[in-house]
Amino acid sequence: MKPASGPVDLRCGGHPMVAIGTEVPAGLTLDPAFSAGTPLGKRFADGETGVELLCTKGGAGSLSIGEVILSQKDAKPLPSSD
Repeated sequence: MKPASGPVDLRCGGHPMVAIGTEVPAGLTLDPAFSAGTPLGKRFADGETGVELLCTKGGAGSLSIGEVILSQKDAKPLPSSD
């Protein structure tokens, strides 16, 4: 995982993320534009901010920086063992 080059507006399902141990605001609903889901164990990255995340709790909401959905990072191919 890599830190961002500066502050970012990290969101999930269209809403700002909250720190662990912080109460989640009541009444939030999943924004349909950010409902593609986030699979457990996958990495996501944003080239503009440099942020790279590992999903440790999957769900129905998509991760985004502001209005830009983060793309899933592909696994690096292993070297050939010929």
